[in-house]
Amino acid sequence: MNIELLDDKPHENCAVIGVYNHQDAARIAYQGLFALQHRGQESSGIVSSDGHFLYKHLGIGLVSDVFSNVEIFKRLKGHLAIGHNRYSTTGASGVTNAQPLVVNSKDGPLAIAHNGNLINSYQIRQELEAAGALFQTTTDTEVILHLLAHSKATHIIDRLKQSFEKVKGAFSLVIATRHKLIAVRDPYGFRPLAFGRRGDTWLVASETCAFDLIGAEFIREINPGEILLIDESGVSSASFEPRVTPRKCIFEFIYFSRPDSYIFGHMVDKIRRKFSRRLALEQPVDADIVFAVPDSSNTAALGYANTSGIRFEIGLIRNHYIGRTFILPEQSERDFRVRVKFNPVQGVIQDRRVVMVEDSIVRGTTLKQLTKLIRRAGAREIHVRVSSPPIRYPCYYGMDFPTQQELIAYNHTVEDVRKFLEVDSLGYLSLEGLLASVPDSEKSFCCACFDGDYPIPPERVREKSKLMPNFIA
Repeated sequence: MNIELLDDKPHENCAVIGVYNHQDAARIAYQGLFALQHRGQESSGIVSSDGHFLYKHLGIGLVSDVFSNVEIFKRLKGHLAIGHNRYSTTGASGVTNAQPLVVNSKDGPLAIAHNGNLINSYQIRQELEAAGALFQTTTDTEVILHLLAHSKATHIIDRLKQSFEKVKGAFSLVIATRHKLIAVRDPYGFRPLAFGRRGDTWLVASETCAFDLIGAEFIREINPGEILLIDESGVSSASFEPRVTPRKCIFEFIYFSRPDSYIFGHMVDKIRRKFSRRLALEQPVDADIVFAVPDSSNTAALGYANTSGIRFEIGLIRNHYIGRTFILPEQSERDFRVRVKFNPVQGVIQDRRVVMVEDSIVRGTTLKQLTKLIRRAGAREIHVRVSSPPIRYPCYYGMDFPTQQELIAYNHTVEDVRKFLEVDSLGYLSLEGLLASVPDSEKSFCCACFDGDYPIPPERVREKSKLMPNFIA
């Protein structure tokens, strides 16, 4: 038997949550991690504090797998907690790299959870190892811990500032000491990070959908380059260098974030509808029905249908009772892994000209098998519309893309991709149309996966390996 990925999407690389001033903080963090499960399905963990000790529980699997016993929460004591859901790159999996990471510093125990990717972690790691540092994991998050330990500053905020002046890349962090909850967002603001409140309890989370489940009020987004400190004195804020123009990840709107979240100053659902409305104007087609590749493209398909005037239908049914991977039996049918996840509704598709809306195309292999299923279900014509531009470049800021050579749009024209997919037409949203759909977007979003314009040029491009992975936390 072999294990195959059931999708061909870029993957986000983690969710973080922090809770302060609640008698059952770990349970609140657990609830928030459920809402953030889409950002990482490989491992989950929570660290809590009662003011004297830090308590940790983590493991491999979904939140429900790792926290399957109510007795766990009796051991996660305290008024303060941070949590983490993780998705890693190949070779970096395993419980060793599960977060939050916990260390004993000169000021006592400290825990950290990270969403993002440090592009210079490899160089810093080599320097620290040459100076005698011993690393326990292969994540870039541990680099931050070592920098904090080496800092000569006396206050935790000053040590954080010194550390973040050395690292480059994307980081949305939550940090727990015995008495403090700290949230940090990198100067470019690549990944979202939100601040909320429920009564006297303060919360930090990757997305506001976590607040909705907990019943908390969204206060504001943590600013790029901000350190937010929450302790018994209240809430205080500091900023750190360098001061740069924010470049938030546009892919958070396209695919990663939940439609019901508020990020980067906008509701995700509304922005996705704007993408698809613009797509319908840029890439019109004469067809009978529109349907989505569920679930991530549902909003995009609705927007396309409303603008084009073509009827929206449920043309594909998704199996929600499988994980990201599935053990395939020995068989020769190449499309089996797609049929496990999707099944076409023949009565809707048969003898119709269909528009299938997708939010992005990475390798194109899964979509190719999916179009075969649609053709077998009797579609007369298949037109694929994509609510993002062609992905031509890898991401170094917290998305798990394949190598550039594996990206189907890297060295192939739209017509080449259309022929590969064996569809009647293929249309992408233009980059201009994408940015025009987001208010005040000029120079404020990172679109490097589309145009190769990296806000922070990667210092060294390394192939992923099991010994030295790409340090994505």
